[in-house]
Amino acid sequence: MNHLTGLDAAFLHLESPETPMHVGSLNILELPPEYSGDFMEDVRTHITNRMHLADIFQRKLLNMPFDIANPVWVKEEHLDIDHHIRHVIVPPPATRSTVDRLVARIHSSLLDRSRPLWEMYVLDGLPVPSSAPEGTRYVGLYSKMHHAALDGMGGQVLAQAILDVSAVPRDEKKPTRNRALYQADNFGVAELAASSVAHNIGQSFKLAKTLPGLARKAFQILRPPKSDSADSSAERMDWFAPKTPLNKPITNQRSFARFSIPLAESKRIAAINKVSLNDVVMAISAEGMKRYLADEGCHPDKALVAAVPVSIRPEGNTELTNQVSMARMSLATNIKDPIERLKAIHASAEHAKSLLSDVKTILPTDFPSLGAPWLMSGVASTMIRSGITNAVPPMANVVISNVPGPNMTLYFAGAKQISVYPVSIPYHGFGLNITLQSYNGWLDFGLIACRRLMPDVAELGNYMEAAHKKLLKRSLELEEATNNDAAPADVAGVASLKTKKAAASP
Repeated sequence: MNHLTGLDAAFLHLESPETPMHVGSLNILELPPEYSGDFMEDVRTHITNRMHLADIFQRKLLNMPFDIANPVWVKEEHLDIDHHIRHVIVPPPATRSTVDRLVARIHSSLLDRSRPLWEMYVLDGLPVPSSAPEGTRYVGLYSKMHHAALDGMGGQVLAQAILDVSAVPRDEKKPTRNRALYQADNFGVAELAASSVAHNIGQSFKLAKTLPGLARKAFQILRPPKSDSADSSAERMDWFAPKTPLNKPITNQRSFARFSIPLAESKRIAAINKVSLNDVVMAISAEGMKRYLADEGCHPDKALVAAVPVSIRPEGNTELTNQVSMARMSLATNIKDPIERLKAIHASAEHAKSLLSDVKTILPTDFPSLGAPWLMSGVASTMIRSGITNAVPPMANVVISNVPGPNMTLYFAGAKQISVYPVSIPYHGFGLNITLQSYNGWLDFGLIACRRLMPDVAELGNYMEAAHKKLLKRSLELEEATNNDAAPADVAGVASLKTKKAAASP
């Protein structure tokens, strides 16, 4: 029996109408002028022929009797493909903001738990760049899948199943239907209860062995780091982050914005300053948030703090389950100079990495679930209704996630993939989520927020783009000042590439 892991189930039990717990993406696809087919039908056929490559497409949840424990995954015998793949026309006049508003609206609705937890929307009528050949057609593919079924890296495994390296899809023949396999998932009440008890006993023993080390590691991760530097404020975090207008309870309404920056430019910044690419992402996010909050009249004295998902997935693991931990990092927004802020962020990141270096060996992704559906749902509901979210300072101000992707052109159902913009999860106390994915020489950012708290999330995107340009300019000046090779030709190259990307993305 395929039990939902404790970590996967947490995303299920913490869900409410205000906080849908699915992750999504907006893929911009290009159909060439010579294409004359029915793309909606092509997508339906493509997914139908690939379903056997990823369990998420054909499994649903089966609840335990009286919800005494976490649900189990079972095969869906009668899949309604028309429910899961839908066709939507973008309301004219189709613009970038029109598309983003449509994605935000679709992303705000819950998935049907009586079915497999995924949906795809083919968005027709996207604007076409003026530089594209006459007759070129742009299509959006928005997809959402419940976080209980996969994490960010699991999404990459799923992408490998449905994407191709050429415009001609590889041949993936649908396997012969195995009726006995579906019949094996018809469990009785007594069988479910017995399996739940056995599973909980096993997980209790495992948790008991790791609990002491896990408690120590959790304390180390949450404890503010000590700094021996002259200006310890550059690296130090307190137990809590400063309160901002974004750290409040949220509604189910969403706002969404997206932008792309050249990967080569970000790597150049990282190389000059001897930091990681993720440090650069944190730095431009910090500058963007600082400027956005200043417009709202919010000027925190303490540095903003980011909650950063960290994969604990072992090398070669291709399971679609959640295998992720969370680290806290200072965004050093109390430092004015962008280069000095970047160095402080790097120091904070190195501290977080040292704490998480051995977490893979002790952090459980599964644990006893007896009573978990009642307990976790009750705790989440109590926190919101009691106003605790407003009264208690946040542990972090924003969730920032960086998902590595392929550095090559991919295709979906014969269409060329131009961009991949993640659409993730805001939550109570975290009204903004910044998630990016690298793809084919670009960093594609997706900003998703509670519309009530942040209706103008596109402004944050503008500030982050400006922060990237500012940091690049300062880094190149630093490189020149230290007599390193400035490589102006390379800078011109990435600038030209950026212009091309902006023109190609609707």
